[in-house]
Amino acid sequence: MASENNVEISIVVPLLNEVENLPELYDRLHDALSKLKRTYEIIFIDDGSIDNSFCILKEIASVDVNVQIIRFRRNFGQTAAMSAGFDHSQGSVIIPIDADLQNDPNDIEMLLNKIEEGYDIVSGWRANRKDGFVLRRLPSILANRLIVWLTGVKLHDFGCTLKAYRRDVIENIRLYGELHRFIPVLGKLIGAKITEIKVNHYPRTRGQSKYGISRAMRVILDLIMIRFLMSYSTRPIQIFGLMGILSFCAGFVISAYLSVGKLFFPGGKKEGWLSYFFSETSLNERMPMLILSVLLLFTGVQLISIGLIGELVIRTYHESQSKPIYVIREIIKH
Repeated sequence: MASENNVEISIVVPLLNEVENLPELYDRLHDALSKLKRTYEIIFIDDGSIDNSFCILKEIASVDVNVQIIRFRRNFGQTAAMSAGFDHSQGSVIIPIDADLQNDPNDIEMLLNKIEEGYDIVSGWRANRKDGFVLRRLPSILANRLIVWLTGVKLHDFGCTLKAYRRDVIENIRLYGELHRFIPVLGKLIGAKITEIKVNHYPRTRGQSKYGISRAMRVILDLIMIRFLMSYSTRPIQIFGLMGILSFCAGFVISAYLSVGKLFFPGGKKEGWLSYFFSETSLNERMPMLILSVLLLFTGVQLISIGLIGELVIRTYHESQSKPIYVIREIIKH
């Protein structure tokens, strides 16, 4: 499990204004990692803190050569902080953990044991979560069920930061927006073997939570994007083209109905079964249907055009970077 730099474990700690928790967090991490008898590094990412967090981190780094600090110029968000930690890590296994003391560093050993069983991603599950129900746990429960339904990745707790990733998996994942919680889903796209284990969770006793229900909308938008990536990232014409064809056909049927009625039954058909479709109507009564048909026709053409443009963008993206549309786990040859 050792890397070329002989670092086996990289602990990634994104933080924002956690000056009260950092000394105890470091002590807990140091104690837990020392018991493992493995080479490790701890990477703290200061995501634009305005308190004395950076000063505390410098003091810690001055006495521990295994500690590395990355300091952002401003607050870029947890996803950016985790991405920076992943990019600068050297370990064969990368484990992010929150800085608020709600995760238990002693659970790291369990994550590593699961990784050694052959899993690529091991996700923590806060089965006995110590947060408020209305603002934290209830939205989390609903969001987790929605993610499972849309992605098929059956985890109980996508929001738990404490997870373990093999380096060869995380190197093939790029993070944007709020995508850090969807890393298992992105891992599934490249064929990662995923499992979860129950981990400890403690109430926050110091500092202020950076999470709130306002993040729900951003998570939903990212989920829509993830769902698109899972099904149509390399073939956008199939989703936009399908919607475009349906819209165009609906518009064509409505316009054909109005045209036939106007050309062949200008005075209205008052008897027979055709009277149901071509009864006498005024121009004002037909106008909404006419507008709808034109709108559907143009929408159909636009959606098909978007699909074609998406195909060009995808090909430019892959071909300009010589980026393959597959991910190889290993190659064996003699």
